[in-house]
Amino acid sequence: MQGPPMFGFITTHIEVVGVILLTLLVAFILLQQRRSPQSTAAWILFLVLLPYVAVPVFLGLGFRKQNKKYNPIRFSDKEHHRTPVHALDHTFQAFNMPPAVEAQSFRLLDSPQATFHALMEMIETAEHSIDCLFYIVTDDDTGRRFVQALTAKARAGVKVRLLMDRIGTMRGPHKAMKALREAGADVLFFSPFLQLPSSGHLNLRNHRKIIIADNARVFSGGMNIGANYMSDAPTDASWVDLAYLLEGLAVQGFCDVFRSDWEVASGHDIKLTSPAPKSAGLATVQLIPSGPDIAEDPLHDGLIRALHLAHSRIWIATPYFVPTEPLSNALRIAALRGVDVRIMVPQKSLQPIADFARGAYLRDAETAGAVIHYFTPAMMHAKAMVIDDAAAMGTANFDVRSMLLNFEAMLFLYDAGSVADLSDWFTAGFAQCHTNTPHPTLPRRLSEAIFRIGAPML
Repeated sequence: MQGPPMFGFITTHIEVVGVILLTLLVAFILLQQRRSPQSTAAWILFLVLLPYVAVPVFLGLGFRKQNKKYNPIRFSDKEHHRTPVHALDHTFQAFNMPPAVEAQSFRLLDSPQATFHALMEMIETAEHSIDCLFYIVTDDDTGRRFVQALTAKARAGVKVRLLMDRIGTMRGPHKAMKALREAGADVLFFSPFLQLPSSGHLNLRNHRKIIIADNARVFSGGMNIGANYMSDAPTDASWVDLAYLLEGLAVQGFCDVFRSDWEVASGHDIKLTSPAPKSAGLATVQLIPSGPDIAEDPLHDGLIRALHLAHSRIWIATPYFVPTEPLSNALRIAALRGVDVRIMVPQKSLQPIADFARGAYLRDAETAGAVIHYFTPAMMHAKAMVIDDAAAMGTANFDVRSMLLNFEAMLFLYDAGSVADLSDWFTAGFAQCHTNTPHPTLPRRLSEAIFRIGAPML
């Protein structure tokens, strides 16, 4: 039996007013956030056209910086604003990032087998502590052996902490992790599912990959824990990826990043006291983390400046290429200036939507003079760059999500030897690519253009 017409009118009126007020509130929040004009315009258009859908989507996914939840990383290195060793170092120090550190030991790992052996040796030789942070730990032979190695060290009295992203490790080796907990290790998940929708955390994933042994040695890079990334028995299905080992004073920055992430996940402060060695090699490196726990966007903004300053080469390797408009424009301008711009992407990645989205950006760069290299032998998952006499590698893809949303960690390299190692890796990779960019049909180009309008909403 239906209620009185007046009651129905009042109910509808209250609902409409409520949606309008909530939409205006969300629009106000949007205008307060540091976003590109394209991103803000895309969200507001979404709110106007589909408010009933846009408001809940924004509450779950729209927040980009969560300063109340993610306090800025407290870096132990108080010696900011040292004399910069490079123009990029100067830029990053202006963002209050840790300065570049000389006399470090850096070793590039560019094969699944070498990486697996280096990682297992690092765990086996740890004496006091092992702190691990990964986006993905898979339930396969590599994932289980990794967790079992940590379990053996925990039983031997080594302090073991394992932190994983909840979405990334939905299908982890849970039985092995249970044994790890029973051995006395601390195992936590970052940004779990059970949280308030208004927190916006579901859109802020921890994409960092770090292992710290005894607060003195670091394993990091683009590789997660899984057979696709690393294995002592690689197959034709193994991916092409990069990782590295680092020793020296720069390790302290990784300890600070891990401490910050662990405190968010656990809700408890921790103290890392073991000092890293002050010198270990010939490399000059600089850790640049990014994400909601960094007040500004030093990685994104620093790369824009680097691209505009480049005069000889810009080589980029990334599995997913969906850059922000400022990064895309900087690449185009560099190519038009005659800089040797090369972008290496997999022929086909694991993300069809990302492959679809990259088309317009890659063609824009190619039209300006860049060369697009499509890697054909396998899935190419590496995230690396060589810009003139500097290089970078780590966890960040060259896309909107990595640059402006995810928790990431990139290592910049300024010494000739390390830059040469990464340059040689690029040269070998280019030799396994083709440069025939497909020419899409008109319907596809129109679809890509529509998608490009919505991409900033990420």
